[in-house]
Amino acid sequence: MNIKLKKYKEQLQDWPQQGYHIMAQYDDEKIIVYQSYKKEIGEFAVKNQFFGGGFSLERMTWIKPNFLWMMYRNGWGRKEDQEYVLAIHLKKEAFRKYLENAIYSSYNKKLEVSKEEWQAQMKESSVRLQWDPDHDPFGNKLERRAIQIGLRNEYTLSFAKNDIILIENISDFVKEQYEFVLNDDLDNLIIPEEKPLLFDDEVLNKKLNLK
Repeated sequence: MNIKLKKYKEQLQDWPQQGYHIMAQYDDEKIIVYQSYKKEIGEFAVKNQFFGGGFSLERMTWIKPNFLWMMYRNGWGRKEDQEYVLAIHLKKEAFRKYLENAIYSSYNKKLEVSKEEWQAQMKESSVRLQWDPDHDPFGNKLERRAIQIGLRNEYTLSFAKNDIILIENISDFVKEQYEFVLNDDLDNLIIPEEKPLLFDDEVLNKKLNLK
C-alpha cells in the first residue's frame, strides 16, 4: 500500500478532540479519500485506475478523507455492497475545487444567506458538503466533526476519469485491523496516518468552519 501507517493510539494524542477538522493523509500534490463498493465496481476501478463498469455517473458519489469515518459508515467493510474498500489518491487541487464549489447539504443560519438563496444555490451546485460526528474505532460518536463531500454531474465525471492519481484496494488491510477492534486491542490497531488539513485561503477555511 502507498499509504503511511501509524498506530491509532499514537495518533490519538495529537488529534483535536472537538471542532470541525478535515482529518486526512495529504501532501502538496494529493490527498487520500476513501470509498467502499461491491466487488465488481471495486475490481474495475483498481484494474483500470478510473471508475467505470458498474459505477454510475448519474448518481451522487460521496468521498471521505477520514479513514475511521469510512470504517464507521461501511462497518469495517462488512456492510453489503461495501466490502471492497478503496483508498483513492486524489489530486489535492481537485479536492480543493470540490470544496470551493460545495454547498452545505442542510440549511443553517450560520451560512449567512437566506433559506431561499441556499435553495437556489443547491439547485445550481453539483457538490454537497456535510459535517457529521466523527467516530472512534468501535463506532462511538465523538465531539469532533468529520467531513464528507458529495459529487454529481460534471464533478462525478471529473472525479471518476480525471482527478485520481492512484486507486488502491485496502480491503485485506481493513479486515486485518478490524480483528484488533473485535478483540478490544487498540494498542495494536494501525490506521493511515492523518492530521488536520487547513488551506492557505481564509475565505475557504471560514466557509468550512476550519480553525
